Order: sequence, then C-alpha cells, then structure tokens
Amino acid sequence: MKTIEIIGYKRANLGKIGAQRAREEGNVPCVLYGGGEQVHFVAPMILFRELVYTNDAHFVHLNIEGEEYQAILQEVQFHPVSEILLHADFLQISESRKIRMDIPIRLVGQAAGVSKGGTLVRKKATLKVYGFPKDMPEHIDVDVTELDFHHAIKVMDMKMPNLEFMDPKRSPIAVVEVPRAAKMAAEEAAAAAAAPAAAAAPAAAAAPAEGEAKKEAPKK
Repeated sequence: MKTIEIIGYKRANLGKIGAQRAREEGNVPCVLYGGGEQVHFVAPMILFRELVYTNDAHFVHLNIEGEEYQAILQEVQFHPVSEILLHADFLQISESRKIRMDIPIRLVGQAAGVSKGGTLVRKKATLKVYGFPKDMPEHIDVDVTELDFHHAIKVMDMKMPNLEFMDPKRSPIAVVEVPRAAKMAAEEAAAAAAAPAAAAAPAAAAAPAEGEAKKEAPKK
C-alpha cells in the first residue's frame, strides 16, 4: 500500500478559536491517537488532496516537528455546505498490531446481466477488513463477470489471504437489476395468465353437479 507523507506542527491553542484560525491560514486541525498520549497538530490542507480525494486506501507517514509516526486516516469531517475539510483523526499503527481499515471496492469486468440489458448496482463502496498493515491492499477488486439477474455478490463471497472481513456476511456488494420495461412486461404477462383462471373459478362454482340437478327436479 502506498504511503503519503503529511508534515504537521503541534497546536498550542486547542479551542474552537484556535481551530478556526488554523483553517483560515489554510491548515487542517488534526489529532493522532493510539500510541499513548494524543498529539494535536495542524497540517497544510493541500497535503490532504491525495489522501482524502482518492479511490484507494493509503498509509500515512506523519512528521510532526521532527517526530515521526506511521498512521492511517481514521476519520475526517467536512463543512456541510462548502465541503471544506474541517478536521482529521489519525490512528498510530505498528507492523506488529492488527488494524481495521475501510478498503475501497473496485468492480471489475462486465456483468452477464448487463449484457442482457440489466443495470449493475453497487451496494457498497468500501469493505471493513481486519489484519496486519503489511497485508492491507490499496483497493479490493470484485469480479462481476458472472453476475446475472436475481443474484448478488455478498461479503461472504470475498476471500483474501490473512484478512478478515468485518461487514455482515450476507451484505450485498453488487447486484444486477432487471430493466424496468422487462419487469413490467413480466408482471403484465403474469397478470394476463392469472385472469382466465380467475374467471373460470366462479363459473365452475355456479354450475350444479349432476346429482344435485336430479334432486332439485320438480315432482310429478
């Protein structure tokens, strides 16, 4: 997995005013935890472009005033309107300790159902995995070539050496949806087939049985 370097500077003011001032100066307030005491620092917002706006997972090499740490990006907060990066949390890691990461999914191939007019629908963007840092991939390729109508690729179908998948096993990753027109045609055909049978049922119930007709004949 690729490693991205972030150079930061320790924060002196930890309040809201200090955080706002850091953002106005083009920095992102950050915190590093997982290695004992938390380390509060700021880092230039421009350094986060490759780390945050990407389709792959990355390790992070933090250099905070000469002190170096290996970490992963754990959580980010964005402004709800401007979408500016407001805050970032990092988790310190080591090669001897297992970690949990959200790894992006990449769908590979053309699904069989798509060739028949269906639509491939992604149900998950990432998978939660648990393992040692050395075994973590930048992304997970999911082959959808054999995926047809009425089938789904689920978490239980995924296998990767030395990694454990943490999402519910039956959670779908990708499905092929039936085209709307084909679905409506099938429903109309089923309704048309059911109509004659429904009409025949009352007629059969109304016709008297042969024995009953003889009993009801008028006496001479």
